Amino acid sequence: MTRTTPPRPLDAASVFPELAGLSRTATRLHPRPGEPTVHESSVGGPLLWPAGEPWASCSQEHDAPFALKTPDEVRTLRRVYAQDVWTAEDHAEVSRINIGHDPSLLPEGPHPLVPVAQFYARDVPDLPFPEGTDLLQVLWCPFIDIEDQSGSEAVQLRWRRAAEVAEVLAAAPEPAYVGTDELVPVPCVLHPEQVREYPAEHDLDPGLAGRIGCWDEDGDTGYRGALSVAPGWKAGGWAAPFTFRDSGGPEELRCGQCSDVGEPLLTLDHAEWNAETVSWRPVEEAHDASTTPTEVSVGLGYTLQFYACPTDPRHPPVTVMQ
Repeated sequence: MTRTTPPRPLDAASVFPELAGLSRTATRLHPRPGEPTVHESSVGGPLLWPAGEPWASCSQEHDAPFALKTPDEVRTLRRVYAQDVWTAEDHAEVSRINIGHDPSLLPEGPHPLVPVAQFYARDVPDLPFPEGTDLLQVLWCPFIDIEDQSGSEAVQLRWRRAAEVAEVLAAAPEPAYVGTDELVPVPCVLHPEQVREYPAEHDLDPGLAGRIGCWDEDGDTGYRGALSVAPGWKAGGWAAPFTFRDSGGPEELRCGQCSDVGEPLLTLDHAEWNAETVSWRPVEEAHDASTTPTEVSVGLGYTLQFYACPTDPRHPPVTVMQ
């Protein structure tokens, strides 16, 4: 089903003309649970991975602060939680799994990474595909050290030309355990949609940001929630509003290889919308629809953003939680 963002309550540039030259397009991905194939853009789905290429892995040492679960156990929990009625066996299984495995059982690395997403250029035009590529694959380590990373093995991108993958890997390896369920995405199909965004207030001239703040106080339409940056999973566009950081901005997020200032590549939001951003809920979506279809959450439900090097997107991304 197509997902369509409702028109904005008003055009912010009509109120603040200085914004007119600052708009950008972003691709809202609208992930929803499904059964994607390797030939589709997806979140948490199978990747078009060459059979002869070693699977991405992470050899960093990992603390395991929580009891471990296997990937199969994570899937079992989600299946049971989705049921309206539980059997006695379901209750027993959930209790057993939630006890977890002793962290000492975590084998030495390298650990296979978890496929997070893949995007074909035909579906996501707001990604900066390097010349000769038309497929981006995102993988990460299923522990809690993926945020605020620069050049880490824990977060990896693969830019490919899909036609060059002659033989596809039949079955991807999985890590023996995961450190947190929230880093294992639910397999989702995508419903990409381009939208237009304006910068978050931290990306604006302080004078303009101050005037917008005063206007917000007097009006019924909030700039941050309804007129600037789209919520949910998206590609490109502007950086998400800062939530718990005292200072900083994109100028701090520099490529670890060449020090160029990174540009927003991907935004992985815990929720597709919330009370503040409910005006972005697609028109096809029921009022009681799940706002967390991927079940991915970083930290305590914050937003994870990937920043790419504008000179060469193949450079390792910078990740930031905000």
